[in-house]
Amino acid sequence: MSEALTGLSATVTQTVTVEMLAKNVGSGTVSVFSTPELVLLLEKTALVALDGKLEAGKTTVGSGLDVTHLAATPLGMTVKCTVKVMSVDGRKLTFEVAAEDEQESIAKGTHIRFIVDAEKFQARADAKLNTD
Repeated sequence: MSEALTGLSATVTQTVTVEMLAKNVGSGTVSVFSTPELVLLLEKTALVALDGKLEAGKTTVGSGLDVTHLAATPLGMTVKCTVKVMSVDGRKLTFEVAAEDEQESIAKGTHIRFIVDAEKFQARADAKLNTD
């Protein structure tokens, strides 16, 4: 089933709001779309591409991101993010990711996600709280 994911793609757009600005998320002092918000948009878009495509009980978790933030985007401008599953290696999914604003390309790179059993993954994380 995983191999059938190769080639899946999605595009998500959003408008840059005050809450997304670098000066408001702590990643800088200027009023432009922040890199952390860009990364979040890239990950959200990857999830959209996979929506309804995984076996019951499965989900994906982000594992790696290699992105270059190429240009600044001001408050109020629309950002369009596009992702595509380029390869599947077992549980590992490699996405090509890109983003542009209304004027130019603002980001490009790759994103790695792994398919996991949602319950087992959550249980393993929660077990860290039980350090008796």
